Amino acid sequence: MVMISVAEAKRKIIENCPAPKIIQVPLAGAGGFVLAENLFAPMDAPHYNQSAMDGYAFAYNDWDRKSGLDVIGEVQAGNTFKAGIKPMQALRIFTGAAVPPSADTVVIQENVQREDNVIFIKDPNLLKGNNVRIAGSQTKKADLVLQKGHLLTPASIALLAGLGISYVHVFSLPSVSIIATGKELLKHGECLVEGKIYESNSFGLNAVLHQMGIFPSSIQIVDDNETEICRAINNQLHVDILLITGGVSVGDYDFVIAALKKCAVKTIFHKVKQKPGKPLFFGTCNQSLVFGLPGNPASVLTCFYEYVAEAIKCYTQNQFFNISWMPLSKSFSKKAGLTFFLKGKIFHNKIEILDSQESYKMNSFALADGIIELEEPKEKFEQNEMVRVRVFV
Repeated sequence: MVMISVAEAKRKIIENCPAPKIIQVPLAGAGGFVLAENLFAPMDAPHYNQSAMDGYAFAYNDWDRKSGLDVIGEVQAGNTFKAGIKPMQALRIFTGAAVPPSADTVVIQENVQREDNVIFIKDPNLLKGNNVRIAGSQTKKADLVLQKGHLLTPASIALLAGLGISYVHVFSLPSVSIIATGKELLKHGECLVEGKIYESNSFGLNAVLHQMGIFPSSIQIVDDNETEICRAINNQLHVDILLITGGVSVGDYDFVIAALKKCAVKTIFHKVKQKPGKPLFFGTCNQSLVFGLPGNPASVLTCFYEYVAEAIKCYTQNQFFNISWMPLSKSFSKKAGLTFFLKGKIFHNKIEILDSQESYKMNSFALADGIIELEEPKEKFEQNEMVRVRVFV
């Protein structure tokens, strides 16, 4: 199969993503989801005139601006005052309490002088309506509150909760499974011996998925054995997205591509003109998207950010790891014919290409703020030239 460009690879992935699924979830668990419906206010908010401060409520036009007002009672938040307020009377009131219909203004307690049950207002700047939250001043009944496509943030959740909305329709998160392949891989806790390494790819993938609100259905470590890899793949082809690390190149012990064919996974592309991550595989099987990621850990995470995250966006309608354009801190030269993805650090609004860019090294990735993309045809990139950066901090 012919090696394709980065742009073509991303286009093919999007073309093969299924339509997003819509589910109903309780509001308490809806944070981080994207709304799949327009939401309208079922009531005015606030739904009654509220005091914005601790103080005294009275009818402004019935006050002669010099005499004291008789305090005839009090009302705290959660209660109401049923009796009316007559001219030259006031009601002790607390923040959030309902302002009686016969009152329209609240003077804060710091601006009154109280003598027994009489108050004298000492606020020359007080205006009618001060310190009263009018019913519907935030939202009126039937107003459009949040639009379809809105990312539900903590503030969004609080807004909807205050309107009494308990459930929302959102775009579903995809189900994801991870298979890490390699005879050299040790599980954590096993004794380290020469020729073996501790498996780390599933840890990185699991962590970035958690960051996106996705909890993998399964995480497996499988030996470089075609039969075992086939069995593991077949057991996970019910998920929306299957991530396989390692074994996608052309070595004698790279069995993943052969196993995928035996499992009836249709190859969409294999190999992309990029560094790192050239052996990247993408295929489909029924409704499952299958990504074969290279085994080196920096390649795995790079391919995840650049390709898998874009596929996940098709399900969630949420753009993770936004693209920004930043000036390079220093000039850089590369080989033409390959797109380079380089770990970068943001300093003083510029992006610096870090050292240790080899695909087996994670020390630079751990410090990086984003991935710099240097496009395929160019060789020379000048200092302060604007470059594309996928930011993940």
